[in-house]
Amino acid sequence: MSKVKRATVYFDPALHRALRVKAAETDQSLSDLVNSAVRATLAEDAADLAAFAARAKEPTLAFEQVLKDLKRGGKL
Repeated sequence: MSKVKRATVYFDPALHRALRVKAAETDQSLSDLVNSAVRATLAEDAADLAAFAARAKEPTLAFEQVLKDLKRGGKL
């Protein structure tokens, strides 16, 4: 097993109960469930940051201009 770090996390009682039930139903530990959820959240953040970086050089549009274009095109 790789080196792991221990942390104390406080859950809302209902959330803790739901996690315990899910852990039992999926034959996973509560730590495995929490680690998976944190990894998924961090991966989503990394994907968002990559998308922002990829679009950083795109021109910005003024909201007012977008509205005018939508009205002109009959979409509003």
